[in-house]
Amino acid sequence: MVHALLRTILKITVASLLVGTVLSHFGITADRIMQEAGVSPQRLAELAERALTWALPNLSLGLLIILPMWFLAYLFRPPGARSD
Repeated sequence: MVHALLRTILKITVASLLVGTVLSHFGITADRIMQEAGVSPQRLAELAERALTWALPNLSLGLLIILPMWFLAYLFRPPGARSD
C-alpha cells in the first residue's frame, strides 16, 4: 500500500515537472497566473491561514469521536480478520 502511494506521488511529481517546464517555456509563471486571477501571494496566505483556523478545531472535534470508535472496532473485530 505504501509502495503504491509512493509510486503515485512520484508520478505526480514527474508530471508536474514536465508541465511546469512546458509552461515556463511559453512564459507562463505562477505569479502571472495569480495576477490574472486577481489573487496576491499575501491574499493566498491569508486564505490558507483562515482555512487552517477553521479546519483544525473541526478536525480535533471529529477526532474525539472517530478515534475511540475506530479503536473499539479494532479491538472487537473477529480474530484472524485482516483489513488490506
